[in-house]
Amino acid sequence: MKTAQLHHEYQPEKFSFTPQNMEKIHAIFAKYPAGRHKSTVMPLLHLAQVQVAERGPYGPYEEGGGWVPRAAMDEVARIVGVPPIKVYEVATFYTMYNLHPVGKYLIQICTTSPCMLGGIGSDVIVNTFRAHLGIDFEQTTPDGLFTMKDVECLGACVNAPVIQINDDYYEDLSPERVIDIIEALRSGQKPKTGSQTGRMGSCPVTGPTTLKDMVQNG
Repeated sequence: MKTAQLHHEYQPEKFSFTPQNMEKIHAIFAKYPAGRHKSTVMPLLHLAQVQVAERGPYGPYEEGGGWVPRAAMDEVARIVGVPPIKVYEVATFYTMYNLHPVGKYLIQICTTSPCMLGGIGSDVIVNTFRAHLGIDFEQTTPDGLFTMKDVECLGACVNAPVIQINDDYYEDLSPERVIDIIEALRSGQKPKTGSQTGRMGSCPVTGPTTLKDMVQNG
């Protein structure tokens, strides 16, 4: 798979939120003043993407990750009460919405300057993923498990290089840890998240230099 596009070749004919997610939508609406429900487009798109990740439709893969098919955008437009084009505009603008089927594990690799310069550098991490998975950015492994994306700053610059897989961050990476993480996910295990070197928060690599008593006491 190459570029994300609104009219991806695989599109389910219809989409509906589960009863449980409809309850969540009512709770989301309650957070906004009356008559301002058009502002809920973004959280509803996110909810649709989460539902697809949990229940499908997965597209060309037996298992898959979260993405927002056009039928889901149309359903969000119907619920919110706006023309579908208004939802399409939001979904195509923000990169956190996946517009085509992705793998069960969406690997987002930060390649901005801090991650390029921090630690061993993001280029080494990118090449490790390429070599071990046999895919490049915007591509998915044939088994449908892994999709790789190039993203902008993930906001954990001190612990560079950093990646995000689904909702989890993996920081202070090395090629060895990248392969360990891939193989753990492949076997259905949950890899250790956060710093892969044991760093606490964003402390220096040599350990905390201030508030040591607080750190030691948890």
